[in-house]
Amino acid sequence: MTTAASSASRLVLRANLITQIAIGLVCGIALALAAPDVARSTGLLGDVFISALKAVAPVLVFFLVAASIANHKHGQPTHIRPVLMLYLVGTLAAAAVAVIASFAFPTTLVLNAPEVAGTPPGGIIGVLKNLLLSAVANPVKALIEANFIGILSWAILLGIALRHASPATRSMLNDVSDAVSRIVRLVIRFAPLGIFGLVASTLAESGLDALLGYGRLLSVIVGSMLFVALVMNPLIVFWKTRRNPYPLVFTCLRESAITAFFTRSSAANIPINMELCKRLNLHEDTYSISIPLGATINMAGAAITITVMTLAAAHTLGIAVDIPTALLLCVVSSLAACGVSGVAGGSLLLIPMACNLFGISTDVAMQVVAIGFIISVVQDSAETALNSSTDVLFTAAACPQADAVAAAAQA
Repeated sequence: MTTAASSASRLVLRANLITQIAIGLVCGIALALAAPDVARSTGLLGDVFISALKAVAPVLVFFLVAASIANHKHGQPTHIRPVLMLYLVGTLAAAAVAVIASFAFPTTLVLNAPEVAGTPPGGIIGVLKNLLLSAVANPVKALIEANFIGILSWAILLGIALRHASPATRSMLNDVSDAVSRIVRLVIRFAPLGIFGLVASTLAESGLDALLGYGRLLSVIVGSMLFVALVMNPLIVFWKTRRNPYPLVFTCLRESAITAFFTRSSAANIPINMELCKRLNLHEDTYSISIPLGATINMAGAAITITVMTLAAAHTLGIAVDIPTALLLCVVSSLAACGVSGVAGGSLLLIPMACNLFGISTDVAMQVVAIGFIISVVQDSAETALNSSTDVLFTAAACPQADAVAAAAQA
């Protein structure tokens, strides 16, 4: 028996990270079903893992972006502009899918949910104002608060300024970036234990009972996200690359979406995406900027959540929604999604702003937000999985494809 257990342990340790995460997931579910009291105590493993990722991600982004820009040689090609175009197209397409799904499967809500703490922005102007203020925030405060807009803006400015520094200075910046990256890889190795604790404690605490009453709403939201992940995004990638997109799509879903689903934070998943881009042999000067930027502005899942929840509120109140207003909602949801923070539940407080398009009062809209928090165990996890995996997918689509496709096919 001891020999068999030892052999099994060696097999698990030699398995790749995705296999180990799958084992941790299955073990977490089994523990939550068999011993809920014990499962609740494993939440510490998940909390430590998420805290470590969130702690290292801002530092990694700052030094990686600054080093990439500082060491960029004149005339060396980058692919940031095509990536940004794909981010924009993908987010707008996701919002359009959410509108179509909401019309095809209209959903009504029971608006008797409790009030939610928090103040939503007053409109698009409020969102843009917050983005601008975040960009000029104190750099030290931005690092402490994981304000990725501020981190990106300061890293870009520092990188540009250091392009004229001595080779020794730029080399030191590269060395610091590499050292932080090694720390990130160490943290990622503990992902199976962290996900085991997250799954076990979440299932033991919440269960699925709270979700059953909102099954139709969840089906529309998650169904829209699955459609975007498996149909719309592959079409966009095929349009860009003229290659079979599915090896790359499935690689991104398997190696990025799974961890993002459980961390529920695009910011925390940045190190995972960086590592995946490196394995796909993507252009480092591109992904070192596009991945942190995507975690901030590429929010297709958030656009879906905002759109579906807003239209559900409109259907509940008997408000007729015409096609021009639906198209305007797509644009508003997409712009609002760019202002979503890369943390769990970031999209929900933007629902009242979208509800204002239909004259829905803030009091009613905040009840919709409360329902969003009830279903967020699944909704926010699926949203983050779509957002984060799409960052890698569109970055790979915009980069030269030969190496990426070959690596994805082998993964």
